[in-house]
Amino acid sequence: MFIAQKLKKENICEYLLYMWQVENLIRAFKLDLEAINTNIIAPYPVEDTEKKTLYEWYESLIEMMRLENVQENGHLQLNTNVILELDELHTLLLKSGKEVGYNSKFYHVLPFISQLRSQQTDPQITDVELCFNFQYGIMLLRMKKAEISPETLQAQTEISKFMVLLARNYQLYKSGELDLEN
Repeated sequence: MFIAQKLKKENICEYLLYMWQVENLIRAFKLDLEAINTNIIAPYPVEDTEKKTLYEWYESLIEMMRLENVQENGHLQLNTNVILELDELHTLLLKSGKEVGYNSKFYHVLPFISQLRSQQTDPQITDVELCFNFQYGIMLLRMKKAEISPETLQAQTEISKFMVLLARNYQLYKSGELDLEN
């Protein structure tokens, strides 16, 4: 929770990837709050009052996962809303033409995105969500210490640069420092 709060303020893309990791962590513990308490919350190096807050956060996420029927797969609506918001910003950025560097980077990574899209079964997935799925998949492969091809690493590097620009523009837009309306 503390990491999520920090990331949400600093880098929305890292925040979302972190939250997807939390969802999967909860699933790994079979939505068992006591197991999460024993293995994650209790050893966490914070005061007891903060542990209580952390416990309540996990408890609420578990409840949301049950209510939204994403106990086995999928994402919480609060995380889906972040994707939707980022996708709307992405569209605004492209249409406005005000952020030339962003548009340039997007068109630079578009061949990678097109290649990823050709491997997808969901034709409705947006470019932004496709990038997140790819980055999350790479993160999982690294955690498993799996071999990743140089071509895939190159795609990951370029898509990461694109997502850094997306996160930066998100912060600027949210703070009112980036006007895409005019």
